[in-house]
Amino acid sequence: MITTEMTFGELAALMKKAAGITVDPQELEQGSDSPFDSFGLDSLGLLGIVGELENRHGRSLPPDSERCRTPREFLDLVNSTLTAGA
Repeated sequence: MITTEMTFGELAALMKKAAGITVDPQELEQGSDSPFDSFGLDSLGLLGIVGELENRHGRSLPPDSERCRTPREFLDLVNSTLTAGA
């Protein structure tokens, strides 16, 4: 069985791909309790990331994922969702 834990590096790559925002993964991890907008990511950008993840994993994420305020909150929700279905 493969578990797919999403990392800060993957989130940074998704921010670049889905929202065009370049963030250093270490910076994202160190500031993981800072609001997404402090990294320049707005709700539409987060929506793009959610859509990309849903396409990649072939399943829906909880509606709450679009309302996550911080990178840590988002990763915790995504990882608990993905590992629950693994």
